[in-house]
This record gives sequence, structure tokens and C-alpha cells, in this order.
Amino acid sequence: MTQLIEFFQNFPPMARLSIVLFLLLVVPMVCRRFSLPSVVGLLVSGIVIGHHGLRIIPETPIVSNFMADVGKLMLMMFAGIEIDHSLFKRIWKRSLLLGSLTFSLPFLAGVIIGFLFGYYWVAALLIGSLLASHTLLGFPITQKMGISQSDPVVITTGATVFTDVGSLLVLAVCLQIHQSGFSASSVALQLVLLLVYVPLVIIGIGHLGNWLLSRFKAAEEQQFSLVLFLMILAAFGAEVIHLEPIVGAFMVGLAIGPVAKRAKGFEKLEFLGLNLFIPFFYLNIGFQIDLKVFAQTMLHNAPLVIAIVGGLIASKFAAAFLVQKTYRFSRQEGLLIWSLSLPQVAATLAAALVAYGTVNSQGQHLIGKPVLNTVIVLMVVTAFLGPILTERFSGQIVKSSKKTG
Repeated sequence: MTQLIEFFQNFPPMARLSIVLFLLLVVPMVCRRFSLPSVVGLLVSGIVIGHHGLRIIPETPIVSNFMADVGKLMLMMFAGIEIDHSLFKRIWKRSLLLGSLTFSLPFLAGVIIGFLFGYYWVAALLIGSLLASHTLLGFPITQKMGISQSDPVVITTGATVFTDVGSLLVLAVCLQIHQSGFSASSVALQLVLLLVYVPLVIIGIGHLGNWLLSRFKAAEEQQFSLVLFLMILAAFGAEVIHLEPIVGAFMVGLAIGPVAKRAKGFEKLEFLGLNLFIPFFYLNIGFQIDLKVFAQTMLHNAPLVIAIVGGLIASKFAAAFLVQKTYRFSRQEGLLIWSLSLPQVAATLAAALVAYGTVNSQGQHLIGKPVLNTVIVLMVVTAFLGPILTERFSGQIVKSSKKTG
């Protein structure tokens, strides 16, 4: 095994790239053969070829990280573009309700768990924020099934904005308090920046993008570059005010959606994103998973792992169940909302790494290694479970609609 790893470590960059592209070609076909979401196959492939596996991919894969970052932004932008504006205007209040519930219930569960395991209040709030957001790993599955514009999917997609913004605001406040103590002015400033940023993207960049896309109607390459530029610009703006870039990508997708759907240049960008950049994002998640750390965390911190993973799954289910009952969705639609809101992936891991790297004047980390490793376990469990359940419940909804149709 050691010799095999050494052999792969000496692979030239083009050979590594050819392996990755081969996996992007073959893995989705194999997953379809066994009725598994391609996300799951790509995650497993990433673990196998990553630095903690065969080490075909180096420890700091700069190119892969860049591709994955772009893929993550594209995933959220496509989710925003897919939303039917007339439908969203009709059900935005439902998204607000789901966003509030799927944020507050996991957040409360995380805070309680933090206190029960002896963490001080700022760390407990931070743990709560780590559970409050979600990543739409299962969204491409709903696209494939033809239900991406159904009420449950649109509601869950819209709720992503509320959960991500809320959790990242809590993160920013916790970092500030841990480093320099509580400051009401810093919290107020962050809220003001957010109130400026959201209209600027939705109205300003949105109107500019729609106008330019209409002007470039006959120039596909300019439409392609314009949509990509707007996505990066909105993501950069989010970073400037200490928000996760995916929030900006989603908002710009929401703003330019109606015009972008009719742009041929966007069709090419969507094809490139769905078949290259987004699969790279899934692979890159696998690169970060160390199965040894996974096993050790499960063994040595089992109570904390069970509490956090179980608390996340139960609280997300409770939020989906309440929305299902409130708006009289079917059981399968409620379960679909739950499965879509389960995955805690890149944003959660990134926030945990930032929190772990935040040290106060006494040299104390905001969260310790047990929590950081537990987040890795949470990421692995939910990244596998979420897409599998989304595939299952989406299939049940499609079959049910065919019977009633």
C-alpha cells in the first residue's frame, strides 16, 4: 500500500487531472446503474484519491480548491436562477417560515448541546450556528427529477438565504466577542452592511445584469462571461462584509433568473457548471475527509458526536414537519424538505475551521479539536444521507404525481 501511495505521489499534474476527469465521466454512470445519487459516488471517489487515501491529489490542491469554490458558487447561483419568480412571490412567506424554523431549532439544539458538554456561552452559540445552515447538495437531483420548481424545493431553496445569513452573522459576532469582547457597535455595523448589501445585489446588480443580458442577446460568449462576472462580483461583495460568498451567488441568481434562463450563453455556463465545476466541488469535499480522524472521533468523542449529529437530524426534521403540517404538504414533500436541508458541508466546515483558528488573548481557541472533528463527522454523515434521501423522496413524489396525473 505504501509503495502504491508513493507511486501516485510522483504522478505529473496532467496524469492527476486525467484521473479526475475519468472519475467525473465514469462515477455518475456507475451511480445511475445502482440507483445512487452521483454526489455519493463523487464523495467516495474524493476520499479514495485524496490526501487521506491514495494521495493522488496533493495535501493542498490549489487548482482543485479553486474549481470547487467556483462550483460551490455555481451551485447556489443555479439554485437562485431556478426559482420561478412568480412562484417565489407567492410562497416567500413559506420560505421565511422554513428558514426561521430550520435555523432556530438546530441553533437552539446546538446551544443546549454546547452547554451540556461544558462549553462557555460564546462557544455554545458558535456550535448552534454551525448546525443552523444547510448546503443544497440535493438540488441537482431535484433538477434531474424535474421537480426543482415545485413548492417544497423552492421553499427550501429560498430558506437557504435566511439560514446562511443568520448562521454567518452569529459566527461573525462570536468571533468578535471571543477575540475582543462584546461590542454592540460591531454587531450594529454588521447589520447595517447587510441591509445595504442585499438591496444592492438584488436591485442594483440584478437590474444591471438583466439590462446587459438583453443587450447581448446575439452574443453568447458575452452572456456567458457576464453571468460568470456577476456571480463572482456578488460573492466578492459578500466576503467584503464578512458573509459567506454563496449568499451573494444565490442572490444574484435570484435577481437575474428570468432573463438568464432565456440566454443561450447561460445554457453553456450551466452545462459547464453541472458537468465540471459542481462535480469538482463534491470531489473536493471527499479530499478533506480523513477516515482515520472520522473513526477516532467516533470512538473517543462518541457522546458529543451522537448529540450533535442526532440533534441536527432531529431538529431539521422537526422544522420540516412543522412546515409540512402548516401548509398541508404531503408526507413525501415534507420528507423532501427535510432531506434537502440536512447536508452540512463546505460552509459549515469552513466556519468550524475559522472558529478553531480564532484565538483570544489567553491563547484559547473558540472551539477545540473535539468539536472540529465532530463537524467533520457531521459533514460526512449528512453529505451522504441528504442526497440519498433526496433521491428517494423525489422519486416517490414523481411516481405519485404520475399516478394522480
